[in-house]
Amino acid sequence: MLLLARTAVLDQDQVALWTLPSDLEVVRTARELTRRQLASWQLDELSESTELIVSELVTNAIRYGSGPVMLRLIRAGSLWCEVTDGSSSAPHLRLAAESDEGGRGLFLVRVCSRRWGLRYGSRGKTVWSEQSLPEPPPPEPATEPPAR
Repeated sequence: MLLLARTAVLDQDQVALWTLPSDLEVVRTARELTRRQLASWQLDELSESTELIVSELVTNAIRYGSGPVMLRLIRAGSLWCEVTDGSSSAPHLRLAAESDEGGRGLFLVRVCSRRWGLRYGSRGKTVWSEQSLPEPPPPEPATEPPAR
């Protein structure tokens, strides 16, 4: 059996990382940090969906996790959003009834993402989401210089 792994080193400007206190008041801050980072990466068109993903994942980490929450955004072929907390309890996707006030968070993450998942680490879990990057605009057609 042969296992091959490919790793990539990311430049500092491809990763944004914040440690947030375990307090629901910080969800607004997490959305603002996300909006600013996406603007600096010129990914404004992903702002609305990414803010929703961040909001849901950070809220779940605070409500059901433990310890401080780490939010990491990675721009590398896709846009990755990762939220880590100190708990090992797995989130689960469920379909909420119309009368339920909650329970739609991971469903929204699934809808806004190309894919999402969970991985365990030595100090808890990370819930991640991957979004496709927008297509770059087509190059401008070459034009002849004006005749003199």
